[in-house]
Amino acid sequence: MRVEIWSDIACPWCYVGKARFEKALAAFPHRDQVEVVHRSFELDPGRAKGDVEPVLKMLSLKYGMSEAQARAGEENLGAQAAAEGLAYRTEGRDHGNTFDMHRLLHLAKEHGRQDELLQALYRANFAEERSVFADADDRLVELAVEAGLDADAARAVLADPDAYAAEVRADERDAAELGANGVPFFVLDRRYGVSGAQPAEVFTRALTQAWGERSPLTLVQDGDAGEACGPDGCAVPQQQK
Repeated sequence: MRVEIWSDIACPWCYVGKARFEKALAAFPHRDQVEVVHRSFELDPGRAKGDVEPVLKMLSLKYGMSEAQARAGEENLGAQAAAEGLAYRTEGRDHGNTFDMHRLLHLAKEHGRQDELLQALYRANFAEERSVFADADDRLVELAVEAGLDADAARAVLADPDAYAAEVRADERDAAELGANGVPFFVLDRRYGVSGAQPAEVFTRALTQAWGERSPLTLVQDGDAGEACGPDGCAVPQQQK
């Protein structure tokens, strides 16, 4: 079974939702047969690279709230994160463009290190003092290396704005076609969807339902199985008498 997760590194609920989903997956009896793929979704795609501002200021301007209200919201998110065992800085974080991060995540996917890089990006953005946006390229290369990627390969991707750009855009088109207008968004076998950072119990029910309702393969054939190749070799055609 495949679970695809659309998310953005700038999304605190994606950070929390990932932890809740993983809690459910860890207790799922068939977890070893579940493939998890992370998909790209930008919450602020129109923001220019290098346009960095404090999170509290961004929230105040975007949602028309006071700084006190924005701070209260961040404190609530911090409590939600702490309940999942996650560190979360409620003040002093930056907000910026995440496109390069998504491009690096596609590089990481090719090398089987996608989850490791995503976790490193989340931790750096939500829990550490050093901004992932202010000195973006150098910081992102450091995190890529921490996740097990080659530094030169990461720098090459960052230096080429077209590298993995099509893959990011394809993920975003898929999200739109599936009706996702926010993240996190979880899709199980392209049959079931879960929107938002739901409690672990909801993910448990979704995994159980999706697993139980998988349709067995129906074979369409005439009589015996036709000639084929398998572990023991290939069937040898018999001469017709």
